[in-house]
Amino acid sequence: MISFIGAFPFLNDAPVILGFEQMIMVVAIMTERYTKVLAKGAANRKKLLFKSLAVYDRKLSEIQKQTPASEIDPNQRGAASHAPGFAVDQAVDGDDDNDDYDDDDLVMSAFDSLDINDAFKTGDFHAATTHGAMIPADNFRRLIMLLLITAPLGPQESLSAYTDRITGSALNSLRSTAENVLSAFTDVEKSPGITFAQFSEVLPTNFPHLFNGLNPLFEHFLFSKNLDLSKRKGSAATTIPRNLAPPPLLQDKGNILNLDILSQLSFFINGDDLFRRLRLLYSGADSGYSMGSFETKVFNWRAPTIFLISGTRLEKTESRRGSEGVFHDSLPPQRFPNGSSPDRNSVVFGALLRQPWRVTNKECFGADDMVLFQLAPTHDVFSASSVNRNYAAFTKAPSTHPGISFGSSPPPSSSSSRHAPLRNLGPVSLALDSSFEFGVFNHDFTSRGGAFSTSISRKFDFQERFSIDDIEVWGCGGDEEARIQKERWEWEAREAEARRRVNLGTGDIEADRALLQMAGLIGSNRSGGSMA
Repeated sequence: MISFIGAFPFLNDAPVILGFEQMIMVVAIMTERYTKVLAKGAANRKKLLFKSLAVYDRKLSEIQKQTPASEIDPNQRGAASHAPGFAVDQAVDGDDDNDDYDDDDLVMSAFDSLDINDAFKTGDFHAATTHGAMIPADNFRRLIMLLLITAPLGPQESLSAYTDRITGSALNSLRSTAENVLSAFTDVEKSPGITFAQFSEVLPTNFPHLFNGLNPLFEHFLFSKNLDLSKRKGSAATTIPRNLAPPPLLQDKGNILNLDILSQLSFFINGDDLFRRLRLLYSGADSGYSMGSFETKVFNWRAPTIFLISGTRLEKTESRRGSEGVFHDSLPPQRFPNGSSPDRNSVVFGALLRQPWRVTNKECFGADDMVLFQLAPTHDVFSASSVNRNYAAFTKAPSTHPGISFGSSPPPSSSSSRHAPLRNLGPVSLALDSSFEFGVFNHDFTSRGGAFSTSISRKFDFQERFSIDDIEVWGCGGDEEARIQKERWEWEAREAEARRRVNLGTGDIEADRALLQMAGLIGSNRSGGSMA
């Protein structure tokens, strides 16, 4: 990969030995300092990264239809007989006496007009096209594992600080997460690799920040560890403490969110909002699986939140009893097939909300910056659309189907009808029952989406019905957001205590007892109720 990028713009020389000049080109491109190198910026960098990872499949290239020579315009044959070269090399009219540019100006002018397509054209036939090029799945899986580790890497932070993530059970978790990410690009059971069409289509929506971890990794070549960038000219040298350990990436421990899942989230959510910024607001395993507990823990957080839910896929059986049967009967009878292979039954879904939670009566809450996503067994991102605004709903009784939903319209109030209406599932939606026992994710690709857009990688109808294993809500924010939440909790506690006191909060226990005895609620003189 690096030896290919180091050959830029002379890709016909790749792979090259990495000397000083080649490493300058590598660092400039990998750290996104390519304004003077790539004419089309990020688009050319994406294509260059693909070519550096891909191998050329000769079987695929042989079946590509080549344009016959007879179809070429005779007037263009002469012009196409040689490479056109760069724009800076073309002759211009002018006085030779005025050509007093120095070497640096000539080099920068060449870089200004440089385009990666021109670089491909000056190379061999394989470098001139992406047809037949493919990134092997095994190679890309290893790169994803590296990107998962480097995702939280800070400037001048040593990669050795994360060596514990590649040993023991942590390595198994890393491999499993990398497999989920890889499945978003290709089905390894059907295809041996990733084509450029798949790479360029999936990357912008599902992984806009996939390669961000390479920036701090290659910035180690730019700045010395002993360099104090805060020192001003003429000022005395200051000693920078090197032994201060940074705060942990996750301040709290959850059952769903771990370091690998956190890095996976940073592939489509800005890492500055995630690393060392998340606080566990609600965990079903600790606080109980009830909407009341959820409301108490989450509703006072006034910053963005990340909702996560894990579960086990429900098998298709004829007879269902108990609460599972009740949940099954509330769903529409039409059921789409599962969204992934049947041997991977664990599912993880989630949502990013940038607005505070609230109880839904008639209208949903949320905005067009909300994101619905799936993390396992495959990675998928469903961005908000403008078809409707049924982004998120938190409905309580007496609604027909109380619970939490994303992408579906709020359920109506319960009617006196003997048979309750079926649960309304949006084209792309996630719904949970009020007891937090079962959930369903619906993806109706035929309808072309609703509040959320359809999948980029899975262009078919599918549905996941699952029993809930755990639910977590993480707050994105720092100490200020936590302080505001604590103040609101304390205020609500004082209000609840004031309502509990029957004597308007005087705190006199004897006066409280006397008042209750006069009412006959305590003591030997109490009355009321039939003993028959």
